[in-house]
Amino acid sequence: MTAATPTLNPGDTAWMLTSSLLVLMMTLPGLALFYGGLVRAKNVLSVLMQCIAIVSVVTLIWVAYGYSVAFSTAGMAGDTLNLHSFFGGLDRAFLAGVTRDSLTLTVPESVFAMFQLTFAAITPALIVGAFAERMRFGPMLAFTVLWLTFSYLPIAHMAWSGPGGVFVNWGVLDFAGGTVVHINAGIAGLVACLMVGKRRGWPTQMMPPHNLAFTLIGASLLWVGWFGFNAGSAVAANGSAGMAMLVTQVATAAAALAWMAIEWRVHGKPSLLGIASGAVAGLVAITPASGSCGPLGAIVIGAAAGVLCFLASSRLKRRLGYDDALDVFGVHGIGGIVGALLTGVFASASLGGIGYAEGFDMARQVGHQALAVIVTCVWSAVVTGGSLWLIARVTPLRVDTEAETDGLDLALHDERGYNL
Repeated sequence: MTAATPTLNPGDTAWMLTSSLLVLMMTLPGLALFYGGLVRAKNVLSVLMQCIAIVSVVTLIWVAYGYSVAFSTAGMAGDTLNLHSFFGGLDRAFLAGVTRDSLTLTVPESVFAMFQLTFAAITPALIVGAFAERMRFGPMLAFTVLWLTFSYLPIAHMAWSGPGGVFVNWGVLDFAGGTVVHINAGIAGLVACLMVGKRRGWPTQMMPPHNLAFTLIGASLLWVGWFGFNAGSAVAANGSAGMAMLVTQVATAAAALAWMAIEWRVHGKPSLLGIASGAVAGLVAITPASGSCGPLGAIVIGAAAGVLCFLASSRLKRRLGYDDALDVFGVHGIGGIVGALLTGVFASASLGGIGYAEGFDMARQVGHQALAVIVTCVWSAVVTGGSLWLIARVTPLRVDTEAETDGLDLALHDERGYNL
């Protein structure tokens, strides 16, 4: 039987156009404000600058070769492993073949490419929170290019390129980027903050957020934008998108309240920073499961992420002594791992999920989820370490003592966020 010819669906197209805008809003201004409020006043513009520069750099890379390396299926051989199981070809470089009439499923390929571009843009922007307030701007841009090319693009290809991609062949469930975006960025953040080194004065000197109003506005924009992130990953305006939107809301609320509750219990008072961080942890954790779990699973995934991400961001970081400034590993790394593993549990039809593929049960699905987590952690760590080592051979990674004391806004950009 001949496969049906893809047909343009105006409703799906309208939803994907909207989703692309929502995900772009997650970085600009969402993540920029979220991170900008968390740093000290003398570094606020440096974080905003990093976010907008990364979006611009990634956009051009995506057009030049990023989309092709991530989504080209040329040379893929089904269940047989070859180079194209890990990397797409360059047949789609500079978006060759992407015309006004070409389709991906039921939407224009240009819309699909734009939607995926927004994912590629936010992922390296997440990493900058780990080394905030001490990394030089030039090395940060060089790191973005190398890391996107050798970590983000291949992991995206493994997970989302279709039959022949490594994770796809393993039956891994990653609806919207638990491995591709969050674990990938979280591990990179951990390695980067270790290699760049601690901020001067940390942890003995207090370094409180300078503007929690910015942080809440940013977290709120992330929450709203995440509906495009997760529900848009259905690439259709259908029941899958609707359920993804619902479970995203449920998990986020559960995580926000769980973080607030454990912080209240441990520290005696609930904080705005805590509940906002908990909401982001829930958004992260539900991402891989949003296409396969139901509301019950979303509550458990969100609550687990709220508690475990709180412990990682407060207790684990202090105990191990790494200066992950804005808790990229604590929230995105740990939240992504929690979500990826629990996706295998709550895909069960008996727990309200979509059910397992033929030949799979809960144990096998969780095992394959764990295998994908391990591969992503190792891959991201190796690429991050190698990229930063290479850049450090050419130029220093971090600013000098005087620049760090004066603040990156003035030292790197000759600007001040506030004229007092």
